[in-house]
Amino acid sequence: MSLLKKIETLGEPVPSKCAPEKLIAGDPDFLTWALDESAAKGPVRTGIWQATPGENHSIKGETFEFCHLLDGVIELTEQGQPPRIFRKGDSFVMKPGYRGVWKTIETVRKIYVIVG
Repeated sequence: MSLLKKIETLGEPVPSKCAPEKLIAGDPDFLTWALDESAAKGPVRTGIWQATPGENHSIKGETFEFCHLLDGVIELTEQGQPPRIFRKGDSFVMKPGYRGVWKTIETVRKIYVIVG
C-alpha cells in the first residue's frame, strides 16, 4: 500500500447543519468532502468544507486545525481578542484550546487538516 495519495476527485459531499447549541445567527448549510476516507476516524483528517453565511461558536478542544480558504470571506473572533477577517487565499491555524466565533460573511470553501 502506497503512503502517497493523489486526490483524483472530490466525489459526493456530506451535507450537515450547525449543531443548535453552537448556532448564533442564520441557518448555515455545510458540505464536507473527506479527502482521505481511510483516515476519517483517525488522528489526522483532511478534506474540503463549505459553509453558507451564518454565525456559530467555534471550539477546538484538543484538536489542531489548519485551514486554507479557497473561496469566501469569514470573520473569526477569538475569545478575548478583536475580530479578524480572512479571505480567499488566506491560511490560518486554530490551536488546541481555541474558543471563539466563526462568522461566514460570504459562502466559504476551505481545505482543512485536523489533528487530534
